[in-house]
Amino acid sequence: MYTLCLLTITACILCLLLTPLTRYWSSRLGLVDRPDYQRKIHAAVTPRTGGIPILLSYVGAYALLLLLPLQTSGMIAANRTMIDRLLPPVTLIFLTGLLDDWLCLKPWQKLLGQVGAAAWAYEAGVRLVGMGGYSIPPWCGAALTVAWLVLCSNAFNLIDGIDGLAAGVGLTATLTTLIAGLLRGDFMLAVAAAPLAGCLLGFLCYNFNPASIFLGDSGSLLIGFLLGAYGIIWSQTSATMVGLAAPAMAIALPLLEVCLSVMRRFLASEPIFTGDRGHIHHRLLDLGFTPRRVALLLYGGCGVGASLSLLESVLHRRYAGVVVVLFGLAAWAGVRCLRYVEFGAAARFLLTRLRPMLSGHVNLERLARWLESASTVEECWSAIERAGQALGYSCINARLSGVIFATTPVPTQEGAWWQMRLNLPGNNYVNVTRHSGAKRALLLIQFVELLRRELPAKLAAIDRQAPADAPRNSRTTTVISSDWAAPSVNAATPS
Repeated sequence: MYTLCLLTITACILCLLLTPLTRYWSSRLGLVDRPDYQRKIHAAVTPRTGGIPILLSYVGAYALLLLLPLQTSGMIAANRTMIDRLLPPVTLIFLTGLLDDWLCLKPWQKLLGQVGAAAWAYEAGVRLVGMGGYSIPPWCGAALTVAWLVLCSNAFNLIDGIDGLAAGVGLTATLTTLIAGLLRGDFMLAVAAAPLAGCLLGFLCYNFNPASIFLGDSGSLLIGFLLGAYGIIWSQTSATMVGLAAPAMAIALPLLEVCLSVMRRFLASEPIFTGDRGHIHHRLLDLGFTPRRVALLLYGGCGVGASLSLLESVLHRRYAGVVVVLFGLAAWAGVRCLRYVEFGAAARFLLTRLRPMLSGHVNLERLARWLESASTVEECWSAIERAGQALGYSCINARLSGVIFATTPVPTQEGAWWQMRLNLPGNNYVNVTRHSGAKRALLLIQFVELLRRELPAKLAAIDRQAPADAPRNSRTTTVISSDWAAPSVNAATPS
């Protein structure tokens, strides 16, 4: 315990001393973040190189204690295997973030650095070899390790949107990991986590609202990567079936944020790697909370997750699953309170519109097949009419190869109505009308696009096969029934 306290205090003091120096030189070199008053809501130009003092303090705490003639130096030297294994990939993830802060890397370049660091960590020995006491194939362990480390790195990068949030959440998760190591007797895990806790505590003195320096990508990626590595080490000593559940609950807020961001952008058909103002902290700001209150509120949420993760990690297998389920329900309730438009629209679509939309696409597929097999203009019209009825259009009229077709329109009612006209080659056209009171119309654009794509070639083929003396341009058809379900196409008669 004396060693852990000394590591934490040393790292904290080093970070307190190095952060102002880094802030000064970052301002001189132009490594700053400028507000845009949309996503970046800070008031002034602020340095964004917080990863530099954190990494230097983290490594410096070990180096300083190893050089001092203390009893703790021998204890650290005996457990330095983990430090040596983590240092090269940690340096790579840090440099990836620093280059992004400096040169604004493209998303694929940034992701390449993250995957490289994660793969290096796996080769160095930080790997998932089993879940809940059951071994997994090496290839699966490699894939899960890389995916987990990349996920954790990006998760902390996403929540670094207001003063002190990522650093405070990282501090909560690091202390949780430290306590878990002590409870399980895993001194190596505790030794790895202790200096990071000191670094983040010292850095928060400058990063909490109003912040004078930001973590930047170098800091957020570094914290997420280290905590992801700690989570792997933690999970390998887990006695429960859920394996990574306890470490995941310790960093639940960042993981939830990255999952929500991907889902939101997918549902809205937006680029996955593009920033927006839909993050959890932005939602709370929009609800009227100040940045400081948002940070404190999310600290509290992380504290709850951390407590549950410790509880899950020490409980018997029989009860650990209950804790995970309760945590999932609490997370679901929290997301509901944020009132995301994307998820509400998706739920309504699944409950009320998925089946009609699926039915509409089925009818469009049928229309395409009917048109493909049609050999006369009348058969083309019959296909269009049947599909229009199924899709909920009030009436359709068309001119196909000089023949005018029409359905019996429904009685006009008061209210708004719309009409869409598709012009085709050869003075042909298709008009679609929907009056108020008719059943809900589906997939109008897809219907019109299908006709635009299929009808010209089909009509041209029919015209080539028609007798040369057929007076098509002077013929019309009439509709004998207003019931869409009844046949409504008669043989064309000269007018």
